[in-house]
Amino acid sequence: MLIRNEPVQARSTARLAALLDAAAKVVAEIGYERLTTAMVADGAGASIGTVYRYFPDRIAVLQSLAARNEERATARVLEGVSDPSHGDWLDALTSTFDAFVECFRSEPGFASLRLGDVLDLRPSEGTPRNSVMAATIHEAIYARFGGPALDTRGAFELAIEATDALVARAFARDPQGDPERLDLARRAVGAIFREYVELPPR
Repeated sequence: MLIRNEPVQARSTARLAALLDAAAKVVAEIGYERLTTAMVADGAGASIGTVYRYFPDRIAVLQSLAARNEERATARVLEGVSDPSHGDWLDALTSTFDAFVECFRSEPGFASLRLGDVLDLRPSEGTPRNSVMAATIHEAIYARFGGPALDTRGAFELAIEATDALVARAFARDPQGDPERLDLARRAVGAIFREYVELPPR
């Protein structure tokens, strides 16, 4: 996260979490474009000086919130892949879709700031975060299930791009996600994989 001071004590960690929680609430209510550091301070019950102790400006707040959302989404995705109840890689892949959808439902502000590079900052640096998430999912599923059929990262990258766009659309006007659009997103991801690999029988 792009913060001035990394918290080393539990108290400081809790204060930073409160600031990001406040930012997330504002983003969920009015969008990240209108967020100000004053709103963050007010929402966290902190002084403006406390905000600037951790963040140089509002952009750093937003980038840190996006990074936290990505960390939480990644943790959920990996937890889903490792679930021993999955009989094959398709079950595990489906769980990552479900985990992503649940982040939209349960993480305030996730719909606006999710995988770290939603903010259009120039020049762009590093690997796009969707690509990083795709690689993470591919590596986790391949490590567990292996096999030549899974030795293609391209399918995972396209699937993550489609999931991100279509699920975001499903949540654009429905806080629980429009069921029809979510179903479309699932089918689109399946269609992408069918172009690359043979899906396990169902």
